[in-house]
Amino acid sequence: MAAQRKSIDCRDYPSEKNCSLKISGTAEEVLDAAVQHAVSAHGHQNTADLRDQIKSMLKDSND
Repeated sequence: MAAQRKSIDCRDYPSEKNCSLKISGTAEEVLDAAVQHAVSAHGHQNTADLRDQIKSMLKDSND
């Protein structure tokens, strides 16, 4: 059985950029991509705290 897909959607966390990106995949894939996106698009620092925060925001994906 395949691993449960996870997702994160920027629309759930309004920002100045009104970002509409949604990322889905395995939990590890989504976490890595979301951290890269948070750093490059939203100006966050890649820290353990950021990774923990994003990890807690992952949701089960319906796709």
